[in-house]
Amino acid sequence: MDVGVHLPQVATTGPTPDLARALDVVDAARDLGLAAVSANDHFAFRRPWLDGLTLLAAVAGMAGPLDLATTVALPSMRGPVQLATALATLTRLTSGPVIAGVGAGSSDRDLTLTGVPVSDKWSRFDESTRALRALLHGDEVLQPSTPVPIWVASWGSPAGLRRVAALGDGWLASAYNTTPADFATGRATLPDDFPAAVATMWTWVDGDAARADRVLVEQVAALVNRDPAELRDRVCIGTPQRCAALLGAYARAGCSRVYLWPVGDEPSQLQRIVTDVLPLVEH
Repeated sequence: MDVGVHLPQVATTGPTPDLARALDVVDAARDLGLAAVSANDHFAFRRPWLDGLTLLAAVAGMAGPLDLATTVALPSMRGPVQLATALATLTRLTSGPVIAGVGAGSSDRDLTLTGVPVSDKWSRFDESTRALRALLHGDEVLQPSTPVPIWVASWGSPAGLRRVAALGDGWLASAYNTTPADFATGRATLPDDFPAAVATMWTWVDGDAARADRVLVEQVAALVNRDPAELRDRVCIGTPQRCAALLGAYARAGCSRVYLWPVGDEPSQLQRIVTDVLPLVEH
């Protein structure tokens, strides 16, 4: 299992998101030998938000061998042609791979803003993802400079995993909505060589367990509007031993990549992941 890092699109420790922090994250991820940087897709959020595809374009030139990934982009709302154009452009701005993680969207506000009826959410997602695949992999005029695999997001229901297998080159499970045991059950329904990742896992490594729990309660739970008790065993927040136990459980469940999102102090947190947590992970 390798590790990617989510770019700081939303303000977690201040009033607005800061591009300089995203640049620092890319520098740290590249220098520490991590696998990827990623960004999410929302059209509205509870706090100021940097557009994910624009942010990936802004950091592409300094990413080096890192994958650039969307975790996830919204083809039915953004439009498959517009999304394919943006992804193909990313392949020409970076020297590393580009991965198109796609989903139907979890925000009714995004659906409303983009004119997608909730009742049509899944049918439009299926249609737009097929169109996206044709644009990226077919004989259309638009062609990326390197292949762009499509990873389909699903919480792991039987219907969702059938959609993953039919439309995707990989599975993106939701860190908020699964556990290592549930992930293993879903992974077992897919082909053995089918890659599967978990995105996106809030992260704060701290030798002081009580202080780490305050980060969970006061920052993360408040940001995502979730019960801290529901999140506690699903995010990489706690001591190095606690974080390693969670990551190890996912590795043993067949997870090929986990995308982490440090709550703050990103370069130092990524350093702690590499030096304090990953050596303790039991695969």
